[in-house]
Amino acid sequence: MTAKSSPEAKKPEGLKKKELKRFRELLLEKKDEILKNAKRTLNEDMTLDSDDLADEMDLASSEYLQSFTFRLRGREKTFLKKIDHALTKIDDGSFGICEECGEPIHLKRLDARPETTLCIRCKEDQERLEKAYG
Repeated sequence: MTAKSSPEAKKPEGLKKKELKRFRELLLEKKDEILKNAKRTLNEDMTLDSDDLADEMDLASSEYLQSFTFRLRGREKTFLKKIDHALTKIDDGSFGICEECGEPIHLKRLDARPETTLCIRCKEDQERLEKAYG
């Protein structure tokens, strides 16, 4: 159910080149932070040395923390995809347009979640459906 709007679709009112540049910089900063966290995980959190752990409880606790860290990194991978999608939308001129209804996404929503693809109304509708069928 995507909107039938082209990349030449109208820009949200007030979304100027300066604001697009600000959103691009914000998204790139978020992307950079995620990538730094991923590198740190690879360098520091990938290994468990059972010789460094006093007993089985320490080992179990460390394995749990490692598992939790990897789940977080998995979520960040999904978030990275959303960031890349938003950057592509900035490049093709469709940033700030709801992918569901084709209407402009309010600037306050973009400020809060620049990686969003849905206006608040469509996002609320999506959440209601997920809750009803989830």
